Amino acid sequence: MGLELVTTRIEDAANWGRKFSLFTYPFVTACCGMEFMSVAAPKYDIARFGAEFPRFSPRQSDLLMIVGTITERQGPALKRVYDQMAEPKWVIAFGVCASTGGFYQNYSAMPGADQVVPVDVYIPGCPPRPEQVLDALVLLQERVQQGRGHSQIEDKHRQLAATQPETLEAAGE
Repeated sequence: MGLELVTTRIEDAANWGRKFSLFTYPFVTACCGMEFMSVAAPKYDIARFGAEFPRFSPRQSDLLMIVGTITERQGPALKRVYDQMAEPKWVIAFGVCASTGGFYQNYSAMPGADQVVPVDVYIPGCPPRPEQVLDALVLLQERVQQGRGHSQIEDKHRQLAATQPETLEAAGE
């Protein structure tokens, strides 16, 4: 009983640290890139949320920002970038094209980045305003703190399956 209490508090402390040290990997493919750059500028200053330095290596990042249209040919590259990121990892779909394919209704545009990778937060807009990006970042920070990011939930399921496989079988998972 006491060990569970200590583990929970250590996990909360780790999530608090993760929440304020998001290292972004910008996967920028289209016009939303200009709006993404404005978020890092002094007026909006994404640095105050702990997401200051973009990392251009997926192995050094834990937040994938998918900015712009994803084509079917880019899908495998996006998946490879996502797979190379360290756990836990989070994903934000930036703009309507990354979220739903946007106004491109053709064979080459992917209807949303979630066709390839799991997305934690969607930012609507064409292009989204910097304030929306900051709101999405705050929402993601809350999810990270609470352990509700998609990779954190997957990790908990794996840990539970390793320690109590009969519980998951009984629940039908």
